[in-house]
Amino acid sequence: MAMLTGTLLYLLFAFTPSLSGAAAVFEPFFDAILPWFMFLILMVTFCKVDYHRLRPVRWHFWVALFQVLFIAIMVALILGFRMTGERLILAEAILCCIIGPGAAAAPVVTVKLGGDLESMTTYTFISNFITATLVPVLFPLIDPSIHMSFVSSFLLILYKVCLILVLPMLLAYVVKHHLHRLHSWIVGIKDLSYYLWAISLAIVTGTTVRNICNAQTTVAFLLLIALLGLVLCVVQFAVGRYIGHFFKAVVNAGQALGQKNTTFAIWISYMYLNPLSSVGPGCYILWQNIVNSVELWQHRKESPHGD
Repeated sequence: MAMLTGTLLYLLFAFTPSLSGAAAVFEPFFDAILPWFMFLILMVTFCKVDYHRLRPVRWHFWVALFQVLFIAIMVALILGFRMTGERLILAEAILCCIIGPGAAAAPVVTVKLGGDLESMTTYTFISNFITATLVPVLFPLIDPSIHMSFVSSFLLILYKVCLILVLPMLLAYVVKHHLHRLHSWIVGIKDLSYYLWAISLAIVTGTTVRNICNAQTTVAFLLLIALLGLVLCVVQFAVGRYIGHFFKAVVNAGQALGQKNTTFAIWISYMYLNPLSSVGPGCYILWQNIVNSVELWQHRKESPHGD
């Protein structure tokens, strides 16, 4: 419903001439409030974290290894076949969907699916560090015109990671340990982070549809990017769940490898690669949240309490 709402609202404002003025007002407003929604989602989620249990576990290593392996394969294909033009854009679109870190909202979905909040939160930090390390190393190999040094790129990405993850965690820690009445009120609201995530999903979906509609390319090429994004999404969720099967962490490992911070992936595609490659993670947003919706529906159907 959130995805459908975001899509319909964008199409309504985009193709209704009398609403063009309102659209011009709302577009920057929604772009501005989205980071704050993500901040609130994580702060509320981290209020429920047991900070003593934030430690690496075995499935973290294997999920991280497969992410790095997928990245290495894509970079080797790009360099080995000396890709250019549309082939390069397709490869870059796929690479952004792989190298993107675990989604900031992944802990929210993981908890709703009955997974472990602390191990998922820990891997979110690990995957962001992997992204911050690999992007400055690999992207200049793909596009030699990138002149930003490793240290500059690493610090820039690390700065964004701190805004996305570290600050909400620090605020949640302060609330949990020093503002007990506020903490009790936050955790007492059932599924607060989940519904905040649904609102942000509506905004993200509307923005994604806008970017796809405004992409300067053919419909056939957009469909090809979307199809490859779907295949990649299914593969990453499936591989993650297969890894988790060996560690009794099917839900966590599946979400860790499959659910990506696609907003961050879109940013790095604009920052370092051909901007058209951002359509890849844009389509991935839709696919991964369809997967999330199916998973949530199945879990609720199988749950004895219907939660």
